[in-house]
Amino acid sequence: MSTEQNKTIVRRFNKEFIEGGNMDSFNEIFADDFINHTAPSGSPKNRDGVIYFFNHLLKPAFPDLKVQIHDMLAEGDKVTTRKSFHATHRGEFFGILPTGKSVVMEVIDIIELRNGKYIGHWGIFDLHGLMTQLTT
Repeated sequence: MSTEQNKTIVRRFNKEFIEGGNMDSFNEIFADDFINHTAPSGSPKNRDGVIYFFNHLLKPAFPDLKVQIHDMLAEGDKVTTRKSFHATHRGEFFGILPTGKSVVMEVIDIIELRNGKYIGHWGIFDLHGLMTQLTT
């Protein structure tokens, strides 16, 4: 796959699954042997961990989540994005009851692809910045 094709797949994942919750898209995009190299300790490093993070932690607390991709760079089989999640805190998140606050979550991801599918992920999610927005 070309770097442009890989970037298209990453954009599709952000719009169709992260924003839209489309599990068919998720299943088409993620390889069975996917590994999240930066999954939190104790969490699954496979596809199930990604589904759990978005569908059981993030989206219930921030159901209107939208993705804004600021930068996307691709080289070889990897695509890096610097992006922001914009959302409203409508559900409990790590023990914090809904505040109704609009928040911005900063994220940097590196995705490794093979034959048009996600096979690896490394990422930074600014949880501290998010928690500060929710508690101040």
